[in-house]
Amino acid sequence: MERPEPERPHPDQLLEELRRQPGSGARGLHRIYLGMAPGVGKTYAALLELHRLQQEGLDVLVAYVETYGRPKTAALLEGLPILPRKRCEYRGVIVEELDLDALLARHPAVTLVDELAHTNVPGCGKNAKRWQDVLDILNAGITVFSTLNIQHIESLADLVESITGTVVRERVPDWVIEQADEVILIDVTPQELRERLRRGEVYPPERARLALQRFFREGNLTALRELALRTVAQRVEQELQEYMQEHEVEAVWPAADRILVVVESQQFAQQLIRRGWRRAQQAMTDLLVLFLESPERATTPPEVKRQLEENVQFAEDLGAQVLRVVADDPVSAILRTAREHNVGTIVIGFRRPPPWRLWERPLAVQLLPHLTDVELLIIPVSQETARHP
Repeated sequence: MERPEPERPHPDQLLEELRRQPGSGARGLHRIYLGMAPGVGKTYAALLELHRLQQEGLDVLVAYVETYGRPKTAALLEGLPILPRKRCEYRGVIVEELDLDALLARHPAVTLVDELAHTNVPGCGKNAKRWQDVLDILNAGITVFSTLNIQHIESLADLVESITGTVVRERVPDWVIEQADEVILIDVTPQELRERLRRGEVYPPERARLALQRFFREGNLTALRELALRTVAQRVEQELQEYMQEHEVEAVWPAADRILVVVESQQFAQQLIRRGWRRAQQAMTDLLVLFLESPERATTPPEVKRQLEENVQFAEDLGAQVLRVVADDPVSAILRTAREHNVGTIVIGFRRPPPWRLWERPLAVQLLPHLTDVELLIIPVSQETARHP
């Protein structure tokens, strides 16, 4: 299926966009309720929102929902119009799926399509995957609320398997999540979710006991919760950067307090990178390493080039995002990078010039007057690692 290029209205316009008349030709909005695991309350939250929008006068419809026998979720279906499911025979068994054609014909303003990662029964509809059904619904101008657990995101499947030991077969491509207009995290603590299982609010008693011993172990849930939090945090950070670029905000808003290590000499690069890495670990934030390269790099000695590649590899091994910039004006390059990546702290080395070059102003000294909204961490370079050429 070809990747679409949808319009993406700003989420602040949600209600205004939801009130548009059917047939206007506009694409529907996609809101994903994301959670770390089953039972956190994604479907419950989506149903509550449908009730609220219905009270606002919008035409809402439950296109497909799975209650899994959870009484509180099932109770929220009362008063909401529900689309009958499509019944199909598969291997001698009658199964029920989302009736895409009936939904498009009914054409509500807002609909709930549960379980975004679901694989459709072969031959029971147009598409193999439910997320493909959702794309068709959106393209028809209908706004969709869908639900998704973090383990079903394609790029995280291997990581989830290593954490839980469970192979995730049903996956949603990352670009489907990236193109969603809103991603709302439904979050509870691992302890609260495990207590819900013990109370029988997620699965029947026997299944709940097995789940607590396997997938729903506290360590697994803590790791999955961190993945979910990081996924949403990265999306929020991206939205902030897009807003700043769109509104030409020149100041740095260090919401994530990213750490930027500036490397101007390969001789003490690893010392600075280690310092920046420790700072990033303490702050639980991202580490970026900016390698400033000379415009005359073609004449750079082979030994210096080898050091550069070793240092780049060192930074990547530590999980840093590496940036390599050829700069006539290093100060401007650093400031531009800090703005583009919303950096909160810059780490830079300092070594006093030798007596015969006292007229030189170290890069850290040149940078300092330009920083009014970014912390500058100046690291004195040890004699062992800072030898003059």
